[in-house]
Amino acid sequence: MVELNREQQVTLLKLSRRTISAALSLEFDSGELDLGDEIFTTRCGAFVTLHISGKLRGCIGNIIGVKPIPETIVEMSKSSAFKDPRFKPLTRDEFPLIDIEISILSPIEVLKDPGEIVVGRDGLIISRGYNSGLLLPQVPVEQGWDRNTFLEHTCYKAGLPAHAWKLEGTKIEKFSAQVFGEKGLGLI
Repeated sequence: MVELNREQQVTLLKLSRRTISAALSLEFDSGELDLGDEIFTTRCGAFVTLHISGKLRGCIGNIIGVKPIPETIVEMSKSSAFKDPRFKPLTRDEFPLIDIEISILSPIEVLKDPGEIVVGRDGLIISRGYNSGLLLPQVPVEQGWDRNTFLEHTCYKAGLPAHAWKLEGTKIEKFSAQVFGEKGLGLI
């Protein structure tokens, strides 16, 4: 799994904020962003999550890396702010209120035994037929869920009944993520 240092994390968070501000035709002085580190050529899954006052305001990502990290962050920042179907597009008035969080994903692995899931470390993908749902590793911690509740809510996210994770033919996959945000790093 990719491990970004604090400086690299700050760079990606500034890139995300600059991307969203530019799309809103707002000024944001991110300073000079050095995207030349070798690690930024890595292709891995990533999500950008927006919160306002601790409440979800947008979250979009790719589970598999198809572009270098900075390109993925630019694309997911725009999508999270303006294309999350659960929310209206972010407005200029909301921009100063957002807290940006980025999750850089490890490769995905198929899970044979749900007992191996560690709440707080693992994110989940549950698939059955055409239905698929994903929850990031931080979600069950934020919600105070145990392993079974996490599995049930991932089923709900997939549009499946809570017990679907127990059924033969349901695929459970896990991944981990390096999660960092503006609030946690003291940027806002």
